[in-house]
Parts: sequence; C-alpha cells; structure tokens
Amino acid sequence: MNHTPEQAVKLFNALFIPTYNTELVCCEEEPIYRPADDQHPHHRIIFAHGFFASALHEIAHWCVAGKERRLLEDFGYWYEPDGRTVEQQAEFEKVEVKPQALEWIFSQSAGFPFQFSADNLALDNQPSASFKQAVYQQVQDYLNNGLPERARMWSDALMNHYRPDTLLNSGEFRLE
Repeated sequence: MNHTPEQAVKLFNALFIPTYNTELVCCEEEPIYRPADDQHPHHRIIFAHGFFASALHEIAHWCVAGKERRLLEDFGYWYEPDGRTVEQQAEFEKVEVKPQALEWIFSQSAGFPFQFSADNLALDNQPSASFKQAVYQQVQDYLNNGLPERARMWSDALMNHYRPDTLLNSGEFRLE
C-alpha cells in the first residue's frame, strides 16, 4: 500500500480542486485550513509533518465544516493547545466526535490503521472510553444513514484506489 502524503495529495486534489476549489497541501509544522485569497486561488487544507493520518484527520474536519465555515481560517474554530484541563478536554472530545468518526471511515477506506486522538499530552494523551464509544456510534450512524457528500466522495476515492471492488461494512469497525 502506498499510504504516502504525496498519494493523499494526488488523490484529493484530482477530486476536489475541480469540484470544491480545495487543495490538500503538505507539510507544515501545524495543520491549518486557509480559505482562498488574493495570493492563493484555492482553499487549502494544510496537514502537518507529512503524515498520512494527519491528512485524513484534516480532511475530516473539512468534511464536517459547512459552507460558511469553509470561508474562515481554521473554519473559525477555537483550538486550546496541549495542557487542557479535564473540562476543556471534555469539550474538545465533544467537537471531535464527527471528525474522528470520518477519519476512522477514511482510514478504513484506505486500509490504513486508525487511532483515536485525545491530542492532550498533559492528560496522558488517552481518549476517554465515552469518547471512543461516541465516535464508534457516529461511525455506525454514518454507515447506516449515509455520509455527507464530500465525505462520501473522499471515502469512495480512497476505496477505489486502495481497496477496489469492496464496500465498507459496520463489522470492520470495532472498539478494542
């Protein structure tokens, strides 16, 4: 399998530059979304450090963001850096359920391992059991009721490239 940042960029850009004027860009220190501006004709999903998983995660955030949010840098969301309190971490987990559910689906679509992310080293960087369960339930909801359009397009592109002639099924997703 060719799970390289270059492959993610190639697949994404072929699909989404013409349809959503959005390009995937590798590799900065920190991930960020930047809408098109005078210097850049395309919206840009910039992922960090050249990691395939980082690309999938940032694409998942883009798939969740509505049309208005996609006109704002980083979709207009707050980001509390590492060192969040228990309360801040609980809020982080609430807003990460849908993106991480999509990331899990994208990972499975590409035959790539998925790992939950708490993104908080100060709290031992372990996602809570309730967070994992919420993400799992959201995956099941997406599989039963359908993915949002951009997420479906991306999942299909990944599956066509990495595991052609197969379909996702709920049995592929398990909490360990």
